[in-house]
Amino acid sequence: MAPHGDPQVNPVSPLEQALHAARALVLADLVAREVAEADVVSLVEEAVTQRRWWVQQWPDGAGFLAGLVAQDVQDALLDRYGRWPLCPVCGSGDPHALDVEPELGPDPHWVCHKAGVKVAAVGALGGATGGAASS
Repeated sequence: MAPHGDPQVNPVSPLEQALHAARALVLADLVAREVAEADVVSLVEEAVTQRRWWVQQWPDGAGFLAGLVAQDVQDALLDRYGRWPLCPVCGSGDPHALDVEPELGPDPHWVCHKAGVKVAAVGALGGATGGAASS
């Protein structure tokens, strides 16, 4: 019998680790923008569940999960509540949402296409402030 706490007992797979990391990053952004209500967190869980199947089919895509989950949650929020996350950079004009780039790739960032700037890495919206590049 393995001793309690032995890492060989029920280890978490690399794919599950990637899913947990993506969930944590998107939740951090939701918390940073003060929209992490229970129904919104449920949208994150739905996105993670759907991406679990996707990454099981394509394990090489594990590095893309954070951006994909962020996009999935953004799409679900748009359908139910409106644009998210709103751009903190542009100080004038119509409010607009940030986009995730790359759409399918590693190291995803929230970007403002209007100002042409990277605002923050996915998971780091808490450090992004407004007014940095308004024009």
